[in-house]
Amino acid sequence: MASKSSFEYYKNLKEMSPVRAIAETVMLDSKVRLINTAEAYELALKQPGVTLTDLPIYPPKAKSLGLPEGARVFNDCHGKIIGRTAQARVFYNRISDAEKTKVEADLREAAYQMQQNTLIKAEAIVGIDPDLMIKATFITTESDAANVFNWLTNFTPFEELQRQYAQSKILPIQDIIIIAYNKWTCEDPYYTNIGSPQLALVDEKHNVIYNLGMRYFGERKKGTLTLAWTSGMRLNMAACHGGIKEIDFSSCDDPGFRQLGKRSIAFYGLSGTGKSSHTNSATNGDTMPIGFKKVILHDDAFQIDREEKVCRVWEPTLFDKTDSRPLDHPDWKYCIALMNHALIRTEDRIMPLGLDVRQANGRALFDRDLLGKWVNKCSFPKALAWLMKDTVLPPLLKYKNNDLAVAMGAALITRRNRAENVTEADLKKLVFEPFANPFRVYELYRDVEAFLKVLENGADCYTFNSAKYWKSSDTDLEEIRLQTSLTLQTAILTDKLDWYEWDLLPGAMLPTRESVDKIIPGYFDKYDPSRRENSANYIELLKDRFHQRQEFLRSSDLQTMPELMGKLVNSLNING
Repeated sequence: MASKSSFEYYKNLKEMSPVRAIAETVMLDSKVRLINTAEAYELALKQPGVTLTDLPIYPPKAKSLGLPEGARVFNDCHGKIIGRTAQARVFYNRISDAEKTKVEADLREAAYQMQQNTLIKAEAIVGIDPDLMIKATFITTESDAANVFNWLTNFTPFEELQRQYAQSKILPIQDIIIIAYNKWTCEDPYYTNIGSPQLALVDEKHNVIYNLGMRYFGERKKGTLTLAWTSGMRLNMAACHGGIKEIDFSSCDDPGFRQLGKRSIAFYGLSGTGKSSHTNSATNGDTMPIGFKKVILHDDAFQIDREEKVCRVWEPTLFDKTDSRPLDHPDWKYCIALMNHALIRTEDRIMPLGLDVRQANGRALFDRDLLGKWVNKCSFPKALAWLMKDTVLPPLLKYKNNDLAVAMGAALITRRNRAENVTEADLKKLVFEPFANPFRVYELYRDVEAFLKVLENGADCYTFNSAKYWKSSDTDLEEIRLQTSLTLQTAILTDKLDWYEWDLLPGAMLPTRESVDKIIPGYFDKYDPSRRENSANYIELLKDRFHQRQEFLRSSDLQTMPELMGKLVNSLNING
């Protein structure tokens, strides 16, 4: 088997954390009923707040899940909180011994209260490639069955891959355990209370997460992925909150393209930065050469195996926002489940109304068939692309300095979005999210080292600005259309760009006039940094943004690696 039970993993059982021991004791309670996906579906339909629609579950997925023919999508509405709550996270391995003693006691009490309810559990396999599979168990109350169904669907029900799992590579990793108790209440000010008391307790060293007082499915999904990404990191792989696709040019009509062979490109960015648009676009806005073939690994989560030089996927489904999907959008064909949607009666059918009419961050689980052809393993990336909203950056940069490339990823600038449970004021602030992964629970320097090795193994690195670009001020901005970015992506994949060094940021390069204007006429003059109006103010803001990056890195745990930190910080110096 792949991952290991506690008994198999711990040579000395005293090494198991109390947090895992509490979770395992609940999991092994004989009164906790093991259910499959079909049972979770039937229980969910009885759950308050869950409404059955007339939209069919994508038939091939319904069949693989063991659901009855004609099974329909249900909609689960969560109440006030419809996003993740980062403030509720408590990292067990970072708190003091006194806090650990307190938290352990509170978890024991929560477990006791939880066991006064009818409990269920489900088993899934996280990861689909036989060389990277982890068994996971999710324990919760029967009244949380919709989240059990969604969790089994988001990953893979154990029985569906049981044979492959039994033959898969053995990993020095514990099985994952997730405990959820939505009815948890606590008046202790130690714990976050935003709308209601909430706790997401993470013990990444022992592969356990607790979601207490949290209904939102995204907490279960990302909690599980947090442990999966961290497990991959423990196996010396790079954890990637991003999308990746592989392009095969070998069947192109033009022999000049055929010689390019296969190339993978990965995109890292939070919601709203274009990650899915770049990853999922069928033809990059009709800019790809005739005859190319494309497969997608995933648009949200994967792992780069630096030793075997491949990338592996964690999930067989997509957990997508539906704010741009009207009633007649073709993607609804692939739908499996809904969260926080308005419903509308149309032609005697009750159907989901996307477009965030009810509230922000409406979500749906879609089958990966939506992406077209997909794979569970693809080639090592030829290119990594940081997607960020920073108005001082031109639409595209390439890095010839690996320290600068990784520093830009480690100090990736973005903005909060409504997928997270934050205030309106926080939505307006610039924030740093290293490598666009808010679910990293290990030291930042580990990601820095991992991505440096990915670049050393042959990957190139780029930044796409998915905001707008300074024209005459930070409010008078040049539009950067998605079509422009997709066209530049194709140019990268097909080696159509030449580069020159940006004098303001040594180690970064810009497309030359001759090469880029052949592809996008007028691009060079429109986006040339030297043509910014009020250039003194532009350079002042550019320096400020990069100084913020430097200060962020100086304040991070990179302090424990002064030589590494120094290289990254120094690479971010602006000339002028």
